[in-house]
Parts: sequence; structure tokens; C-alpha cells
Amino acid sequence: MATFTPNEQRRALARLRWPLRLTRAGMVAEILLRRFWPLISIVLLGLAALMLGLQDIAPVELVWGAAAALVVAGLGALLRGVWGLRFPIAADAMTRLDQSLPGRPIQAMLDDAAIGTQDDAAMALWRAHKARMAARTEAAKAVPADLRIASRDPYALRYAALLAFVVALVFGSFLRVASVADMAPGGGDLAGGPVWEGWAEPPRYTGKPTLYLNDLAEGALELPEGTLITLRFYGELGALQLAETVSGRLAEEEAEGDAPAQAAQDFTVLQDGEIAIDGPGGRRWQVALRPDTAPEVEVIGDPQVTALGEMRLPFAAQDDYGVEAGEARIILDLAAVDRRYGLAANPDPRPEVIVPLPTPISGNRAQFEENLIDNFSKHPWANLPIKLTLNVLDAAEQTGQTVPRDMILPGRRFFAPAAAAVIEMRRDLLWSKSNGPRIAQVLRAVSYRPDDVFRTEVSALRLRRVVRQLEVHASYGLSDEVQSEIAEDLWGLALELEEGVLADALDRMRRAQDRLNEAMKNGASDEEIAELMDELRRATEDYLQQLQRQQAQEQEEGGPEGQQQQQSEGMQMTQDDLQAMMDRIQELMEEGRMAEAAEALKELQELMENMRVTEGQQGQQGQTPGEQAMEGLADTLREQQGLSDKAFRDLQEQYNPGAQAGESDGNEGRNGGQGRGQSHEGQGGRGQGEEQQQGQNGEGGEEGAPREGDGSGERSLAERQQALRDELRRQQGRLPGGGTEEGEAAREALDRAGRAMDQAEEALRDGDLAEAIDNQAQAMEALRESMRSLGEAMAQNEQNQQPGQGATESDRRADNRDPLGREQAGNGANSSDGPLAQGPDGADRARRLLDEIRRRSGETERPELERDYLNRLLERF
Repeated sequence: MATFTPNEQRRALARLRWPLRLTRAGMVAEILLRRFWPLISIVLLGLAALMLGLQDIAPVELVWGAAAALVVAGLGALLRGVWGLRFPIAADAMTRLDQSLPGRPIQAMLDDAAIGTQDDAAMALWRAHKARMAARTEAAKAVPADLRIASRDPYALRYAALLAFVVALVFGSFLRVASVADMAPGGGDLAGGPVWEGWAEPPRYTGKPTLYLNDLAEGALELPEGTLITLRFYGELGALQLAETVSGRLAEEEAEGDAPAQAAQDFTVLQDGEIAIDGPGGRRWQVALRPDTAPEVEVIGDPQVTALGEMRLPFAAQDDYGVEAGEARIILDLAAVDRRYGLAANPDPRPEVIVPLPTPISGNRAQFEENLIDNFSKHPWANLPIKLTLNVLDAAEQTGQTVPRDMILPGRRFFAPAAAAVIEMRRDLLWSKSNGPRIAQVLRAVSYRPDDVFRTEVSALRLRRVVRQLEVHASYGLSDEVQSEIAEDLWGLALELEEGVLADALDRMRRAQDRLNEAMKNGASDEEIAELMDELRRATEDYLQQLQRQQAQEQEEGGPEGQQQQQSEGMQMTQDDLQAMMDRIQELMEEGRMAEAAEALKELQELMENMRVTEGQQGQQGQTPGEQAMEGLADTLREQQGLSDKAFRDLQEQYNPGAQAGESDGNEGRNGGQGRGQSHEGQGGRGQGEEQQQGQNGEGGEEGAPREGDGSGERSLAERQQALRDELRRQQGRLPGGGTEEGEAAREALDRAGRAMDQAEEALRDGDLAEAIDNQAQAMEALRESMRSLGEAMAQNEQNQQPGQGATESDRRADNRDPLGREQAGNGANSSDGPLAQGPDGADRARRLLDEIRRRSGETERPELERDYLNRLLERF
């Protein structure tokens, strides 16, 4: 059994010597802080006021009053702290240290046995217990002091005093404390004579720090132009005198008798010279002026003009401290204008055009190169001689400008003769209101035979309206409002004549690109970037569709030669390429690499504006079995969609008996016409032209397949569903790709589609339209999955072919795709049911359909059964 002797006890206590001392010191710190924190705060606050020089700017009475208040408060705080002050003794420190250990081993080690001292066994046990307690004391560490006094200072006054003292250390000086002695009688003499302080503060735009002149030795001193020198003299007036030649000011005579006890001198450094303080402790500096030069700007290249009239003018600007702003001024060079025709009249007065110059958003503006980008196509001076002057301004309001540059103000060129004539008349109208009658005559002559000039009657009617407005208002003079309105109408008409239906789509795409550019400059969030990218994608798809439709119309008018020429000159790109470009732009913006994102967006813009859509050959002779099967499945999917739409409208009209056939809200689809308000029965969802095409193309034209538009609308929906199921069985028996994993997956998907069609037919015969629509949706999903698997099987088959094989098929498939890689239907429009139907077009249609279902499901006036069905659709998809 362990023993514990007095020597071991002394050694254990010796080990506790430093923990006890540190713990006691911490207890002393706690007591001093808790009792004297008000005194410390008062002292720090008084020092901060003296170091900041508040005594030099405040009235003497206020200074003495504040000093008295601080002294009284300090004495009160001192008495409060001293009263009842008791420092901790060693026993107190030992008690606190013992309380920090488990079981209080120090006290147990010092205790003596009260009973059983004569019992050897009991004493042996007692010594073993004390030995264990002594072992526990080896882990003793000094108890940290608790310096938290928030409960004693609930308003955190101590932090306010500490903050004031830190501010005084940064912006004040200990030398200012001595100035308080001057306020006492005879204080100036006791201070040892007059003192002074001085600062040299350069203009803020230079980025130079303020200099404390008291810390600068005599000698050379270089200061920027415009530096403000501030000097303060303390003591008897006249004991210290200032002599300076850097400001160029005349010496001022001081007034006699009413001079203050302290004087201040402020002046600005405008030239080389000397600053001297004569008197006790005076100094002298030779000042070298660092001049602030005027900014410079120059045009570093010829203007670059895009096909749409946008001008890009490169320029360079520089300044020693940075350019603050700039502008471009454009005035008409009337002497260089060819004063013929509409320009022969005296022009209406117009102010000069002022355009702000772009400057770097961040970084150094001391020297930079930028591009002035603007579009002056709609300005009256477009394509006329002008004089261009660039001006820049620095922070000192000094200006620099270029020599006036003679140039033609870039504007959009119109190549269509009718559009060019309209734009010329618009220019003459904006040139002078007196040209109104002449413009009306010319436009009447242009539109004399509208069928030879205009593509649509709408354009001809718009021009006639403009002519009537000109003739009516020209008789008593055109106002500025009417002039602007007619000019805007002429501009829109010229765009329509030049671009046709592409104008709106192209304008939307450009607006989306401009908004994205602004987002890059302004540092948009990730959410805003994603929203703007979605807007750009939608606008780009609309533009491509408009471009494709217009070129299809031009090919029909131009015949095979025009089509062949366009195919040879057009450029093709896949949907994946376009998507990758947009994804790359979004990724660069999210990573903060705005310069690279702007360059990629510029490349995309140039590509979209310069591309021409190439149409594939419409003939499909020599199709492979896979292509024939794919086309047949696409026809089946399309017709199943038409049956589902018809069943949904019938279900809708069951709960809306007041509506006529075809007049239900949102009525549009395949069966019943392509628009709203047409009958649901009697004709199929596709027109005769598409029907004829199906009769010529592969599986879609064989007998036995149900075809809308051939009278099948008179049959019941159940019979048409049964016929469609029979057609699917026939296609399933001839499906290629057997023996491959993808081909088997396509067959399994067709099996599921067939079972869903059977269930839909049974539900239709029972009159349960809601159940039928659910089964039809399952059938369509299975058909799409089958088409995807079949497409993968065809792609795998092409990859396995030897080089040189399958070239005809690949060329044929490439010819039947648009530049985005989407297969086209027989009428030249984009197919929504081909192998690439799961692309952005399909996703957009699915999104619009879901939005419409959500909107209808939220309309409380609809029958409960219909809304339950719509909610089930939302849960499924």
C-alpha cells in the first residue's frame, strides 16, 4: 500500500508554487480591473482629447470646464476603487486552484486525520488517500483570470474610451498634449517658447499620402501641384513667421490689436519655391513642383462598321493621375455635304451629338485603350460627312481633345431598292421639314405598282398611310412630333422591306445579347446570368426559325438553282455546337472571367448574324430500314398525340357544355385544326399536303394505317385507337436492330406502348376519358423511349461499318438536317418527333404544356373532376 510522508507533501506543495502565483496574479488583475475600469476609461478619454488637439480649437472656458469635470470624475473613480480594496492572499489563490481540480485534492492533501490515529490500518489507508490526492495535484494549472466586466459596464463605455484613444494614436500626436500648458497663466513661458505644426495634403486624386511637416527634415521637398499646406502657430503672435514663394499670393498685412492668440496659414502649392518658418524651432524647405499635365486622347484606327451599322472606333487616352471621363462630339460638316435632291434645302437646326466615351470600370485609368461603340443608323446625319472630336477630362478639370476628324458617320446600309428609297426619304424628312411635299410625291411614285415593290400588302398599306400623313400635315407645316413619328414609321417600313419577318426575331436576339453584355459589366449574380442566358437561348431559337422560314420561301421563289446556291454557300453547325458555345459563355461569366465571356459572346453574335440556314433535300428515296421504321414510329407518335388531344378536349367539353365545338379555352392541337375555334371533328390534325407526303414516304403511307384527314374523324375514338394499335403491331414486326441490346430495348418499349394502347381503347369504349388519357400518355412515353433506343441502335450500326461504307446514308441524313442538327419534316419545318426531338425545342414545348396545365389546375371555376385529372398529370410528369 502506498505511503505519504511529510517530505512528499512538501514536494507536492512546491510543485504548486507557480500555478498558485499565477492564479493569485490573475485574481489581483480581476480586482483592479473591476474596481478601476472607470478611472482607466476617464484617463484614456482625456488623453484622446488632448492628442487630437481639441483644446486648440475649443474655447478656453469649455476646455477648463471639461478638464475640471474629468478631474472630478477621475477622483471619484479613484476613491470608489480604493474604498474597501482587499488583495487576495495565498489561501484565496489555493482555494481557487483547488476548486479547479476534481475532488479538491490540495485541501485533502493538507488535511489531518481526526480519529483513528492509533489504528495502523486506518492510518495506512489515510496516507494512501493523501498520496492519491497528491498525484492529482500534478495536473494543476493556473486558473485564468476572469476579466469580463460586461455586467458592471452594460453600456460598453470602456470600449468607447478605448476607441477614442486608438483614433488619437492614428490621427493625433503626443506633441499636442503639451499645448494645454499654454492655457495656464504663464504657461507659454513654462513651455519653453512658441511651437508650430504643419501638414502637406496632396489632392486626393493623386493617391499620395498627407505629410506631417514636423517629421520632415530641412532640404528638398517634391510636392504635386495643388498640394494644400496647412500651418498652425502656437504661442505669442509674431514669435514665428512664415515666408513662402510657392503659392504666388501677395503678402497680407495682419490686423493690429485683434489678432488671435494662435494663427493658421493655408495656401496651395502652384509653383516651385521655398517654404520657411522663421523663429525658434523653425525650418526651411526647397519645394520642387510636380506638375499635373493635361490628359491626352487620340484615335488609333479607322472606324469599323458592321453590316447593321454599328460603329467601333478605337481610341487611346492617358493622364498622369488618370482620366476621369470623356465624350465624343459630332457636328455636321455642312460644307462637305452633296447638296442635291432632298439635301438642297437648308437643314433644320440640330444640336451636336455628344456620346460619352467608355472608360475602364476597374484598374488604372492612367493609360488605356477602349472602343467607342454606338449605332447612329437612325440619326439624321447617318452616312453624311461629319467632324468627330474626342474630349477627355481629368480630376483637376483639365481637358484634352483630338483634332477634328473628317469622316462619314457610319450607318446601316439598305440593299433592297425599295428599302433604300424609303430610307433616303426618311433622311430628307429629318434634314428639313420643307421636304415633306416632295417626299410624298416620291413615295407615291415608288408605290405606284405595289405588287412589283412590296412582298406583302401590309407593307404597301403602311407606306400609303405614311404618304397620307405627309400630305395632310405638309400643307400647314410639320411639327416635331409628327416628323419624329413619320420618321419612325419609315424606319420600321425599311426594316420590313429589307429583312422581312426576320426583323423582330433579330431585334429580340440583339436585345438579349445587349442585356447579357450589361450584366457582364455590372457584375450580375449567378441567378441573373442564368436567366439572361435562357432569354438568349429562346431568342436565338426564334431567330433561327424565322431565318429558316424566310429562306424556305426564297428557295421556293428562286427554284432549284437558288436552293443549290444556298446549300453551297451556307454554313452548318449542330445544336450541340451552339449549346456548347452558350454554356461556355455562362461558365466564363460565373467564374468571373468577363473579358473572355464578352469575346465569346461577340463570336456568337457574329456567327448568328452571318449564318444562312441550309435546307435538306426533300426526297427520301433509298431510305434504310432503320430510317423507315423511325419515320413510321414518328407518324404513330404524332397520331397518338392527336388522339390524346381530342380525348382531352372532349373531356373538357363534358364539364363545359356551354362552349361550342372547338371553342374551349386553349383549343389548339392536331385533331380539329391548327388554330383556335375550329371543329374537333371532321378533319384531322394535319393538312392535305402533309397527308400526301405521308403517302409517299415509307411506312407512313401503307394501307391499314389510320390517317387523320381521310374521313377517320367520323369514327369513334376507340375505333381509331384500335386501328393505331394494329398499325403499331405491324411496325413492331418489321422493326430492325434484332440481336442488339438497343434493338431489344426498342421492342420492349413498343410492347409497353401496345399494352397502354389496349388499355386506352378499353377505357374509351367504357367512356372513361380520364383513364384513357393517362394510358395514352404512357403509350406516347413508351414510343419516345423506343425511338431513342432505335436511334442508338442505328448510330451503333453506323460506327461499326468499315470506312467507305454508309457514306450515302450519312450524306442523306445530313442533307435532311438543319444547321442545328435537327431532322426536318417533309414540308421543310423542323420535326418534333425525330431522333433529336428531345432537344431544346421539345423541352420548350414540354415546359409550355406544363405551364398551361398548372394554370388550368389553379382555376377554381373548372369542374372538380377535371382539376383532379390535371393534378394527376402534374404528379406524373
